[in-house]
Amino acid sequence: MSAFEADEWARTQAMPSEEEISRVRRLIDRVSSDLDQLTAEDRAQIEQAVTLVGRSRTVHLGMPRVGQPLPDVRPSRTHQP
Repeated sequence: MSAFEADEWARTQAMPSEEEISRVRRLIDRVSSDLDQLTAEDRAQIEQAVTLVGRSRTVHLGMPRVGQPLPDVRPSRTHQP
């Protein structure tokens, strides 16, 4: 398989089908409609829950922080027979 064919295959496999896209759009429309029918109190509770989940799912990207090595507090020992 050439590099071009591999790239095309990967692109095709990564993209959702039109059916999947339509299904997600219908789901979003249903959820939006249901949210419009909620009371202000219910909406506030949902917003609070979403905020809480968002905080717990925070992802830190980048290089991990590495602390400085600790100094060796033991004096050098010379081994004498």
